[in-house]
Amino acid sequence: MVPEMSRPLDPAAVYVLLGANGAAVPVPGGEAFWGQSDAALDAAGRSWMVSEYAFSADWPNWEMHPQADEFVYLLEGDVTLHLELPEGLHLQRVTGRGAVLIPKGVWHTAKASTPCRMLHITLGNGTQSRPA
Repeated sequence: MVPEMSRPLDPAAVYVLLGANGAAVPVPGGEAFWGQSDAALDAAGRSWMVSEYAFSADWPNWEMHPQADEFVYLLEGDVTLHLELPEGLHLQRVTGRGAVLIPKGVWHTAKASTPCRMLHITLGNGTQSRPA
């Protein structure tokens, strides 16, 4: 019998929370995750979250993670990340495959030139968002 943890996961449907104690916990992703209570989201946000998103349009919002940097890995597509840095707006285009490290506390959004798939890793605790 193959342990549950050893089975393939679809990171678009199942997020993984990586705890400081070394445990990796798969949790239902998408609306099942984001539709949880604020208390449940706050508890989940204390772990590093690995998640994947597919999108073909610009993000409808800006977001900011106050507790940790974010690793954003473009798996496919063409996207321009917009980062509000202290010295002004910084645009970072990524095509095909590539990663960007977004510093904690930096507001960011994405503009898609083609359909994209991105993998994200960050601490979600305290994440803020605002309309784009």
